[in-house]
Amino acid sequence: MGHMADEEIPSVEVTPRVLEAAIRVIGAHGWDGLNLERVADEAGLSRVTLWRQGVTRDTLAQALLGRLATDYRDSMWTVLTAAGTGRERLELALRTLCDVADRNLSLLLASDSSFHQAWQQSRPKVGFLSPFIRILEDGVTDGTLREIDDPVVVADTLFNAVCWPYVHLRGRHEWPAEDACNRVVELMLHGIAVG
Repeated sequence: MGHMADEEIPSVEVTPRVLEAAIRVIGAHGWDGLNLERVADEAGLSRVTLWRQGVTRDTLAQALLGRLATDYRDSMWTVLTAAGTGRERLELALRTLCDVADRNLSLLLASDSSFHQAWQQSRPKVGFLSPFIRILEDGVTDGTLREIDDPVVVADTLFNAVCWPYVHLRGRHEWPAEDACNRVVELMLHGIAVG
């Protein structure tokens, strides 16, 4: 998949059936094991059918990762433009991250490198930590968040400390979305919020 970032991959409409099959293949074989033969078998289609539709390994990966990156970018834009204190917006950002994770749960359960892959492949680049860095800096400035030594490290920690436990609780323990989000977000906020 490394060459995708350097080349323009033609945009192809990939059906939900094929995308879900690709996610199952990634779950069983990892990103390196994603190929048309496996996806076709998983989807109950022939490889030739996928080929005729213009589906390739790269277009599958682009569709999956593009969906994740676009969902995240659009969802976080709403958070970045919201009114409120840094603490309030941080809580909103963490809850929004849970919402994005929930909408992409199958992919995230299949591969914990999905956000890394999406960052590498997205054009234009989607800065997955950028919204958190901005909100952390705003919260320190307005006094609703503790002083932090490195906003990048704290943003990275918050992102991962919320996203992956949420994915695990939802996908492996089958917790309801609201319960999983509330528990994880509240724990993280208590570690950084003032008062």
